[in-house]
Amino acid sequence: MRPVSKSGYAIVLIASIACSTWATAQNNLKNSCAKPLYLTFDTGHMEVAPLIAEVLKRQDVRVTFFAANERTRVGDGSLGKHWAPWWKARAAEGHEFASHTYDHAYWRGDVPGAEPTFRIRPSAGKAEGRDLTWNPENYCANIALAAQRLQEITGKKPLPLYRAPGGKTSPKLLAAARACGWAHVGWSPAGFLGDELPSETFSNAALLKNALKDIREGDILLAHLGIWSRKDAWAPAVLEPLIMGLKDRGFCFETLRAHPAYKGWIATNAQ
Repeated sequence: MRPVSKSGYAIVLIASIACSTWATAQNNLKNSCAKPLYLTFDTGHMEVAPLIAEVLKRQDVRVTFFAANERTRVGDGSLGKHWAPWWKARAAEGHEFASHTYDHAYWRGDVPGAEPTFRIRPSAGKAEGRDLTWNPENYCANIALAAQRLQEITGKKPLPLYRAPGGKTSPKLLAAARACGWAHVGWSPAGFLGDELPSETFSNAALLKNALKDIREGDILLAHLGIWSRKDAWAPAVLEPLIMGLKDRGFCFETLRAHPAYKGWIATNAQ
């Protein structure tokens, strides 16, 4: 066997570097998200949750779930034992989690006074439907309880983010939550996907058409794991065509961990 000359070694080395550089560039291109969207789901009656999980897996899309322990059509609460395997499977697939307040606690108003207190009406839990007065410690504890339960179920620490039910907040409420480590996440105007609207006046076809027309790069999108009031369920008809249509427009999907408005907060407040 003839020995390889120094020039031969140089040629082999250059070729090797070139191949490695090309492979890295291709991999980075494959993993990059040039026109990101941030799809999020809040909990609900959970009946469509298995279908939603199938669509997300088939489309290779990662989302952020905001979870409360809401009433469900099957099993116990959405953060109860019945649904625990479902949440654990989503963690294994790379999805992210955040709090939606444990008792799905609606802010109803600020109570006047020097010390911030809030009128709160939970739609789940022992105080469902009752008007309560909470201080910041009460509110923060309810946010934290949902996050703790998610971590207990999935083994994955949720993001230091939360979403108030209905998106209803006040500056004082947001300041109180932020002071105890929770940044609030709403949604973009075009990102309201309409699954809470009455299907008699907002058909699935119309909601899909509007979303594909109006959504823009960087939007945070909102849907639910089941809405009690909507007669013609949104997810089976709209979710997959929406994802495919947005991909056709050049969009890609990221979790909120990568969102420019939150990734610094997440890095600073991760424990």
